[in-house]
Amino acid sequence: MHLETIHTAKGDLSYYRPDGDVIATPAEFLDLMANCSTDTIVLDKAALHADFFALRTGLAGEILLKLSNYRMRLIVLGDYENIESRSLRDFIYESNRTGNVLFTKTIEDAVRLLR
Repeated sequence: MHLETIHTAKGDLSYYRPDGDVIATPAEFLDLMANCSTDTIVLDKAALHADFFALRTGLAGEILLKLSNYRMRLIVLGDYENIESRSLRDFIYESNRTGNVLFTKTIEDAVRLLR
C-alpha cells in the first residue's frame, strides 16, 4: 500500500496509490483508513471497485458510513461528466455539496470544496 502525504491550505491529505488491486470491500477500505496519517483520503476512481459506483450494491453506503464513524473525508479523483445513472449523479452532487466526500477531476478542485 502506497500512501503519499500532500500538504494543502486546508490540511494534509493522504493520497492512496494502489499496487494494482482495487478496494472491493468495506474491510479493505477500513484497512486503508487505519494506515492513513491524515483525516482525508485521496484516491483515483480506478482504485475503487465498480460496485462502489453501482449504488444498489450498498458498497458506497458502507464505505461512507465508515468515513462518518471515524470523522474522515474522502476525495475520489476522476471524470464525472457523462454519468448515465441519475441516482449516481444525484449522489455525487449531494456529496460534493456537503464537502466531506468529494468527486472531482483534480486535487485542486477538491481542496476548494473541502469543509
